[in-house]
Amino acid sequence: MKKNLRPVVNLKTHLLEGVKFIKSPNFDARPQNTPPRLIVIHGISLPPGQFGGKGVEHFFLNKLNFSEHSFYKKIKGLKVSAHIFIRRGGEINQFVSFNQRAWHAGVSNFQGSDKCNDFSIGIELEGTDDKIYAQEQYIQLAKVITALRQAYPQIKPDNIVGHSDIATGRKTDPGKAFSWEALKKHLNEVIK
Repeated sequence: MKKNLRPVVNLKTHLLEGVKFIKSPNFDARPQNTPPRLIVIHGISLPPGQFGGKGVEHFFLNKLNFSEHSFYKKIKGLKVSAHIFIRRGGEINQFVSFNQRAWHAGVSNFQGSDKCNDFSIGIELEGTDDKIYAQEQYIQLAKVITALRQAYPQIKPDNIVGHSDIATGRKTDPGKAFSWEALKKHLNEVIK
């Protein structure tokens, strides 16, 4: 997707138009009559703290070479995906259509409802808990969130959370380096 364009969700395919789609095998069907109503923001880099490589993409595609880095032994055998991955420079890739259940949240709870994967959209930002996210990521994230809220009106403004908010004590991402104020600023700019 070109950086100056506003993405649109195609409601026939449930994909962002103009974004590269790389189909992950790590998804399944949402429960019947369960549209997305929550957006979960994550932070990921593979190897940890290294940006720009193919590690995250390969992880989501079950193609990660576990002998490439010692950390990979800790995640060997995990089957993980997200709907969207936003790189440091703002490049967006989609791995799972929004009407399907991506495997991003794990054991989780939002406002008394368990199994957040059932009703959420997972957005991974290339980053770590303690390294400031790139401005371009906030800009693209705001555009994606706006498109998702237009396509899925069940996603209310308060239904945008971090992984740490729904998996308290188990997950810390997107971390203290993520600025909710910066996201709010960019969301306001996109709406104007």
